[in-house]
Amino acid sequence: MTERLPVAGPAEVRRAAGRLVRADGRAFAGVLAVNALAALAALAAPWLIGRVVDEVRAGSPVSAVDRLAVLILLAAVAQLLLSRWARYAAHRMGERALARVREEFVDRALALPASVVERAGAGDLTTRGTADVAAVGRTLRDSGPDLLIHSVQALVLIGAVFLIHPLLGACLVFGFAGILTATRWYLRRAREAYLEQGAATSELAEELTSTASGARTVEAFRLERRRVAANREAVEEARRTRMRTLFLRCVFFPTLDFSYVLPVAGVLLVGGHLCFQGSLSLGSVVTAALCMRQLENPLDHLLDMVEQLQSSGASFARVEGLARAPRDGRSATAEPADDVIEVRGARFAYPGGSEALAGVDLVVRPGERLAVVGPSGAGKTTLSRLIAGIDAPCEGAVTVGGVPVVSLAPERLRRQVVLVTQEHHVFLGTVRDNLLIAEPQAGDAELWAALKAVGAEWVSALPEGLDTVLGADAYRTSGPQAQQLALARVVLADPHTLVLDEATALLDPATARHTERALAAVLEGRTVIAVAHRLHTAHDADRVAVMRDGRLSELGSHEELVAAGGEYAALWQTWHGAPSSP
Repeated sequence: MTERLPVAGPAEVRRAAGRLVRADGRAFAGVLAVNALAALAALAAPWLIGRVVDEVRAGSPVSAVDRLAVLILLAAVAQLLLSRWARYAAHRMGERALARVREEFVDRALALPASVVERAGAGDLTTRGTADVAAVGRTLRDSGPDLLIHSVQALVLIGAVFLIHPLLGACLVFGFAGILTATRWYLRRAREAYLEQGAATSELAEELTSTASGARTVEAFRLERRRVAANREAVEEARRTRMRTLFLRCVFFPTLDFSYVLPVAGVLLVGGHLCFQGSLSLGSVVTAALCMRQLENPLDHLLDMVEQLQSSGASFARVEGLARAPRDGRSATAEPADDVIEVRGARFAYPGGSEALAGVDLVVRPGERLAVVGPSGAGKTTLSRLIAGIDAPCEGAVTVGGVPVVSLAPERLRRQVVLVTQEHHVFLGTVRDNLLIAEPQAGDAELWAALKAVGAEWVSALPEGLDTVLGADAYRTSGPQAQQLALARVVLADPHTLVLDEATALLDPATARHTERALAAVLEGRTVIAVAHRLHTAHDADRVAVMRDGRLSELGSHEELVAAGGEYAALWQTWHGAPSSP
């Protein structure tokens, strides 16, 4: 049963965003300061134009106006340079924040227990690490700096209007009230409306496609009227949903346009009254009006980013949600007293499923070769996962040297137990790269010895030998070859206990038997637990554990179990094609 990975709540997302800001606090303060300087430089032009109006009204000479015009030009150049510097600094800060998000995501993903990843599905984790992180990156790199820049510009412009006269600032607040009300009204309805529109469009496409593809059936059974009615109904639903979204836009955007004009008109009216009374100069009124017109640009950008910020906020919640995923709780100090593996009263059930193990007791001695056999669904793989420390038993315990396997630190666990399943992976890179994953310090002689141990002599026939590049655009390995590379990595890792869960399933019988014998020779003196359907593995083992319905039904050597005439004997006779004993 699939379990979704958690998603962070709004408060957690806000805390995560605050953490990113604090991690680069000095740069954030510098970006704010440069943006503020750029915004102040932008204020110079409206203020100087107001001075020009006052100078002309006062009858000043043309030279005074010319000097003000030069200052306006210099202010524009200063604004350009400061804005570019602010954008550059903000983008660099966004890239650093994105790097932290990516690194944190990788750390959290690698810290997830394998069982959590398997039950959640690799698709969810992959989507979060690609599409969601990319969406967060676009915001941090592009939208975030723009949001910061335009927010600072808007605040400086608003503050400037208030400084000119509080009543003019009140006109601006009145205009903002309309924008805020319209935005909240739109956002509360827009998401649901667009979801309905998308669903209706999909339904219309489905109706049209099914009608066209089944045209002959429609004609044969004279279903024309019914199909026409169904299509008209789908068209009407699509029209209705589109009219609803169109209505929302027709209310929202004109309201914004009106909200922009209203405060300017208010400034002119109130400013004209104050100017008539002599408490405010005409130049100051012009400056306030120009500031409010300049405010339209940052506000337009901020409103345009509303939808994108909602989307990236959802992506950030999914990325940050990994922090809420369960951890394995392993201890770096746990150290087994010996290499004896004990399974005591182990019970286990997968989420939403029935009990896979129902009280298993088993002791595996160091150096022993144990074969685990039984029909599909008997619990063989589940038992191997518990022994390898991937899953923890719901009841009972699985220990090595008296220490629970699931409490061992990853590095210690890999030296103790390695699980090899039917699933394998060939990484992009050379044969050497694929092998050095297990033992980075291994030399060529060790690599060739590991390949020989698992019967992978085919590597010597490759054009570049160990340096042959593997992958879709290079040398493509077959299923058996990929599995042999995986087994060679195990040989290099040199664990004390090796759990093979159908590890040779993709090999042909002759190659599989050769590989298993080679592994037996290489791993002599080590514990090997082999889960297999091919009973020749059981024949070569020291003991055989027979699983049925999540229980250990038989345990003993091959000869003992065949002589006992029980379940294993029946399996052995069936595998050899001989009739079962009565």
